[in-house]
Amino acid sequence: MSSLTSAIGATLGTMDRRRRVLAVTCGVHALHDGFTDLIYVLLPIWQAEFALSYAALGVLRMLFTGVMASFQLPLSHLARRVGGPLLLAIGTALAGGAYLTIGLSGAGFVMLAAALMVGGVGAAVQHPIGSALVSAAYAAHGSRSALGTYNFAGDLGKMALPAATAWLLVVMPWRPALGLIGMLGIGGAAAILLLLPPKLDVAPEPDMAARTVPTAHTQPRQRLGFPLLLAIGIVDSATRMGFLAFLPFVLRAKGAATPTIGIALTLIFTGGAVGKLACGLLGARLGVLRAVLLTELATALGIVALGWLPLDASLACLPIIGIALNGTSSVLYGTVPELVPPDRREHAFGLFYTGTIGGGAIAPALYGFAGDAFGPERAIFIVAAVCMLTLPLAWALRPSLTDPRQRNQPSAAATRTG
Repeated sequence: MSSLTSAIGATLGTMDRRRRVLAVTCGVHALHDGFTDLIYVLLPIWQAEFALSYAALGVLRMLFTGVMASFQLPLSHLARRVGGPLLLAIGTALAGGAYLTIGLSGAGFVMLAAALMVGGVGAAVQHPIGSALVSAAYAAHGSRSALGTYNFAGDLGKMALPAATAWLLVVMPWRPALGLIGMLGIGGAAAILLLLPPKLDVAPEPDMAARTVPTAHTQPRQRLGFPLLLAIGIVDSATRMGFLAFLPFVLRAKGAATPTIGIALTLIFTGGAVGKLACGLLGARLGVLRAVLLTELATALGIVALGWLPLDASLACLPIIGIALNGTSSVLYGTVPELVPPDRREHAFGLFYTGTIGGGAIAPALYGFAGDAFGPERAIFIVAAVCMLTLPLAWALRPSLTDPRQRNQPSAAATRTG
């Protein structure tokens, strides 16, 4: 009887820890994604403050996301030694401290750039370590749903933090507003240390991993599956970051004020959050190939439409554009575990995030030259054209998505690959 009681207690303890891991990682994801995307609200302010070109603004943006992409793989390996939660706490403190430093120091452009690079190092820990913690915690129960929840949480931060910052800018200067935002990171770091043990594993147990071995990577002609998925993710991320970098300036040219730009970002991120959930279901129903083709084509057409529409119509279209703009990433992200063996998933997640965030980091700088040459209103058409490159890449991915024996079973294939 005592052994039964102990077993029940151990099971409940495991369930509590599993839910606690998901709750903490979701909160960290929301906070970090909010830190990353509130930069879009600040770009017009920094342009006026420091007299920057669009290319210079793109470089400024790249400093944060480029450093973030570069440090993800090294930090994901370091997590095995020092513990995932401890690194999450340190990174969250660094990201928040970067904004706090900008807000309290009266920083000039050089100090601003240096602080953003430090913030990028801090933000690098979240994606690979957070996703690995969730995958490990739910390895025995199926991690797709938990990863979907974790992925969705990031969009909540993208909605909340840029909007909150935009409204803070109405009542106070931008530096004190950033100081308040930075304090959230310090508080978040303390919460991680209180709620999770520092040395929590970031990889599933071997016997758990063995139960979820995918079959796609065992087929010789399917070995290009993950590289193709990564290539689609890079172009998709570059499209998203390039479009978002230009969006405030396109809206400002249509007559939008700073609070309106904050609302616009909230609208598109709200659509993005809906898109990550809806497109996950769409991928399960239609399959990865059709879902990617549909969302990427809708993204390109939506960007083109935005370039021609007046302000009110543009604002009305932003949630729809957001659904397509962010929806693809949900389909791609959920497919990563199905194209690599379990013992390489942590590395695959790190590589996938490094590539996609790296592509998104470089894109604003490259597109910035187009913005300087043609203006942001025309440069977004170039972004839409590049987005179309995902269509042939998605078609090339087709042989890797399902086992050939299941090609004639659409519902089973859709369930596996959605």
